Amino acid sequence: MMNNLIWLLRASKWARNPPSARMVKLVLLVLILAVVIVAMDWLGLWPDWARMERGRMPRIPNSP
Repeated sequence: MMNNLIWLLRASKWARNPPSARMVKLVLLVLILAVVIVAMDWLGLWPDWARMERGRMPRIPNSP
């Protein structure tokens, strides 16, 4: 119930102060870029050097 109220308050704030056209374009550009990267990876066109190894997190050595 409270979660719905928070979203309603956010929506009312956004309706009173909508984002600028520049911000909307920036968000759309980032979204399109992410979709292109995912599509390239799915099609096998993403280079191997840009992929992360799965299942292992790099270890950062402790500094003395």
